[in-house]
Amino acid sequence: MEAQKEFKINNFDLLRLLAATQVIVDHYFQQLHKPISRLGLDVLYLFPGVPVFFVISGYLISASYERNNSLKTYIRNRVLRIYPGLWGCIFFTIIIISLSGVSFLNKEVIAWLPAQLAGLIYTPPFLKDYGFGSYNGSLWTIPIELQFYILLPICFLIAPKKFMNTWFFILFAVFLAGNVLYQVVDMNERIEKLITYTFIPHFYLFLIGVLFQRLQVYKHKFIYNKALYWAIGYIAFSLTVSRFLHPVAFSLIRNVTLGFCVISLAYTLPGMAKKLLGTNDISYGIYIYHGLVLTVAVQISGSINFFLLVLLTYILAFLSWKFIENPFLRSKKKTIRVVTEV
Repeated sequence: MEAQKEFKINNFDLLRLLAATQVIVDHYFQQLHKPISRLGLDVLYLFPGVPVFFVISGYLISASYERNNSLKTYIRNRVLRIYPGLWGCIFFTIIIISLSGVSFLNKEVIAWLPAQLAGLIYTPPFLKDYGFGSYNGSLWTIPIELQFYILLPICFLIAPKKFMNTWFFILFAVFLAGNVLYQVVDMNERIEKLITYTFIPHFYLFLIGVLFQRLQVYKHKFIYNKALYWAIGYIAFSLTVSRFLHPVAFSLIRNVTLGFCVISLAYTLPGMAKKLLGTNDISYGIYIYHGLVLTVAVQISGSINFFLLVLLTYILAFLSWKFIENPFLRSKKKTIRVVTEV
């Protein structure tokens, strides 16, 4: 059994697909103000897409970085993962919004377009009244993910080599405390919004993934092939304890528990994702395109059928994967192999 517990054989592609789909559902109910019961909300947020993405990102990217000491390779791989798909989405955005009656031939685009292509996402004034007032609200995490990419090598560079795991535990504790302060301290609205779009309140989620990767928790007998137990415990905790704990404490405990659940799901029947999806990973495309579909639909008709939203998003995501993302990703240098003891 120990020999079968390979790091690279996992279900992360499937988990990312489910996480991206959860974000679609979340934004559909939020942006269109669809009624939903308290139980429906509880179920919807059992598997919150953004925290799942951040944990998986910390887990896989730290593994890739540790197993290849070339900063050049690390940067190249990160660029190939984020930018081709994002650029395709940006140019498709310009085309589709132009067809709906908005002109991009104005001086604001001179600053806006290079910023978007660099991953510095914001909505320009000439699109403030379009759709929801955000040309693609789902892109807000792109700058945060880029900040994670920059911070990770720095964290490894300044870490004491003999106490690497302790160092990352300390970082996790510091940023966990930072998240608590962010949630409980009253701040000016502008300052709060500014902090929201930085790594500060979110980095602890990324560090959960880093720690789990370094500790190789996937090999543990309480993690490997034990997703059913973790899922039952996590769901029971989420649906019951929320009534008794302070919201901030509940959120933090739940997200840490979710991290364990995600890793266990990834390594329970670990060949499942490949059997179901092959080598296709359309989760990134789903994430970056669904917000655009929603915005354009609201601008044109005021609403959209949920199943049509999912269908259109999946089609765009598949096309992005087939003709943009995958061709570029094939040129990435492989840096994740079977894990040896750290």
